Amino acid sequence: MKSETLIQPALIFNRRQSLTLLAVAMSSCVAQAQNTTWPDTLRAARGQTVYFNAWAGSERINAYLQWAAAELQRDFGVKLQHVKISDAADVVKRIRAEKQAGRKDTEGTVDLVWINGENFAAMKRDGLLSAPFAQALPNFQWVDTVGKPTTLVDFSVPTEGLESPWGMAQLTFLADTQRLPKPPQNMAELLALARSQPGRITYPRPPNFHGTTFVKQALIEHAPDVKALAQPVTPAALAAQAAPLWRFLDALHPHLWRGGKQFPQNSAAVRQMMADGELVMALTFNPNEAANEIAAKRLPATVQSWQFAKGTIGNTHFVAIPYNAPSKAGAQVVANFLLSPAAQARKADIDVWGDPTVLDVARLPAAERARFQSASRPGQVAVTAPVLPEPHASWVDALEKEWTRRYGV
Repeated sequence: MKSETLIQPALIFNRRQSLTLLAVAMSSCVAQAQNTTWPDTLRAARGQTVYFNAWAGSERINAYLQWAAAELQRDFGVKLQHVKISDAADVVKRIRAEKQAGRKDTEGTVDLVWINGENFAAMKRDGLLSAPFAQALPNFQWVDTVGKPTTLVDFSVPTEGLESPWGMAQLTFLADTQRLPKPPQNMAELLALARSQPGRITYPRPPNFHGTTFVKQALIEHAPDVKALAQPVTPAALAAQAAPLWRFLDALHPHLWRGGKQFPQNSAAVRQMMADGELVMALTFNPNEAANEIAAKRLPATVQSWQFAKGTIGNTHFVAIPYNAPSKAGAQVVANFLLSPAAQARKADIDVWGDPTVLDVARLPAAERARFQSASRPGQVAVTAPVLPEPHASWVDALEKEWTRRYGV
């Protein structure tokens, strides 16, 4: 596919227009529900313990959740217990097993889960989620559902209130300007760079989500019909749309680190290899990660972040309540707190986490808006590129299996 067809403004506009109409249609009944039921939710939540199953691979994220736990206990009488996990897919399997074992709607082990993508699609499909709740949260009124349409659509699957947005992500690359003054602006330029500097570029091994995202970015840039990626995958669609992807990877891999015969396990390993001078670039799904690492003095201030000129894959990550959560009221209070301007601003702070907000900051009251005002920091993305929507969630497993078959040995 030619690069000029990567972004289709009319299609994106129509999608956003539809999401706006959906949000407006729901607003009046949601507002009424808030006025009549939220005080009851707050009363029911007091004294509850919320077991929040969330990825624990970052000390900063863990520290942020400890701060949130203290705030929730003090202000709402809700105890937040961070259940540290390495993969949300394991949580989905556990909840599915509980349903198969006949666990009733208050007999589960998970009250809230950090989730998106194929894991959300699986929980929605299998009836593992509680009733819709997101739009009834008081702080949902500040979510940017127009400018950030992925707050309502998760990997092309409508959320329908079954999960509450928490943060934004977009594929971002980083490199030291002293070693890479002219970064690649698309996959074709990345291939040219790999050929000119063999062994100095790589990406994490799928099914690591950074590695899979790299593959999906290449898929979007090469698919003959990018609109087909928004539909559930079929064998015929995979064969037709991914054929140019495999040709691209076949051309790229011989020039990668260790000849494309081995791949790092995660993006942290890639970033460290870049910091050590073994690689010339790394990748992340957090546009503020380089600034975060520079602030922590783990990367030099000469590191820059960028996104491909015509766009990179972006999405929203969410929290969801399982069908059998014992503390559903408490889980809603936690989700609402995580959407508050105070919690979102702290999360977006480079020195705390640096995770971009889901809120429409321009619509916030002045005092709340001021929380987000900060000077530009070294390492931040200078020019934000358009967000390319994720393929349908079903493409993840299909791509990972085929990638493993072709390159995993």
